Amino acid sequence: MTDRWMDEKSYLQQQLIEQLDYSQHLTDEEIEKIIEQVVIDRGKEIFLSVKEKQQLRVELFNSFRGLDVLSSLLEDENISEIMVNGSNHIFVEKRGEIKEIEEHFSDEERLHNVIQQIVGSCNRMVNETVPIVDARLEDGSRVNVVLPPISLDGITMTIRKFPKEFFTMQKLIEIGSITEEVADFLELLVRAKYNLFISGGTGSGKTTMLNVLSNFIPPTERIITIEDSAELQLHGIPNLVRLETRNANVEGENAISMSQLIKTALRMRPDRIIIGEVRDAAAMDMTNSMLTGHDGSISTGHGNSAKEMLLRLETMILMGYDMPVLAIRQQLAAAIDVIIHVGRLRDNSRRVLEICEVNGVEQGEIVTHPLYQFREYSEKDGKIIGQIEKCGELKGICKLLQSGWQGEVV
Repeated sequence: MTDRWMDEKSYLQQQLIEQLDYSQHLTDEEIEKIIEQVVIDRGKEIFLSVKEKQQLRVELFNSFRGLDVLSSLLEDENISEIMVNGSNHIFVEKRGEIKEIEEHFSDEERLHNVIQQIVGSCNRMVNETVPIVDARLEDGSRVNVVLPPISLDGITMTIRKFPKEFFTMQKLIEIGSITEEVADFLELLVRAKYNLFISGGTGSGKTTMLNVLSNFIPPTERIITIEDSAELQLHGIPNLVRLETRNANVEGENAISMSQLIKTALRMRPDRIIIGEVRDAAAMDMTNSMLTGHDGSISTGHGNSAKEMLLRLETMILMGYDMPVLAIRQQLAAAIDVIIHVGRLRDNSRRVLEICEVNGVEQGEIVTHPLYQFREYSEKDGKIIGQIEKCGELKGICKLLQSGWQGEVV
């Protein structure tokens, strides 16, 4: 993108502002007609190719009714992450590679306006008083915004895009994230209402795995989902209630926390409670919900392994509750049946790396029993060759028996 192009775009934006100032309630079609005329008039003054005229129409419309330069990036299905570091620097992750692009916002004010448009559409607020916010786009993409002075080098925005194509377990098998044997085993656990916890690092595929597992939930059940910022995409569940936390207002009041929503969900006659991600002392409420007759619940969290995830949950609970560590461990061990650990390998592929059963507390420590572990065989052309393999038998089969299961575990 040349300086000449940016100057031309800025000039036409100013022309449009002068015309639109007096017409605040125009439809998209009316704005498109005005933009068309402005581009035609400019084409009479300087030479503009057909391609340039079309690009100007799109970019000018996006700058007024869309999300400016973000619009084209959001439409690119090969881009999985958009990172805005101030108005002049935009990075994208495309096919696992991060690089800076030429496009940028005209100025910091334009970027600020786009952010206000995004957070306002989901009833969130971001300003100097509340400089950090999590929001979402209409397509479910997750947005994080940090404003100055917290962000020292200008406004920072990170957008985690979600694929438009809904992932299924078959798709994960095809791309090598999981084997058919493990997929069948996980389906068995979901249908038998085991309490599952999905752990993994940033961008490892935790949310995707949760969405995929939800396909195995019987459509007759009532499901309550609880999230900080709604991003789960559950399909085939008619009796679905989605709850979302709310930040405090300018006066610091009227916030709705995840803990409050979990307690509320318990009064809504759920068959299962699905918690998008636990990050704080709400881990205690999640644990309690699993222990109050709502088997089959699923949640996610950031962790480097199944065992480390349990340590993190323990720490989260200690942040909000003054309880003996042994009591916390007993609660966690009783609540969570199986931990599924997913990760992104060095070739940027996302795989299920570990599946562990939680088998109570012995000598003050939570006992985990590995069921499946990823094994790397070799590496070819930069791609890791390997798969997850069985390494143990499921010991706690009580829920399988209660669900009517007969026969051997996969």
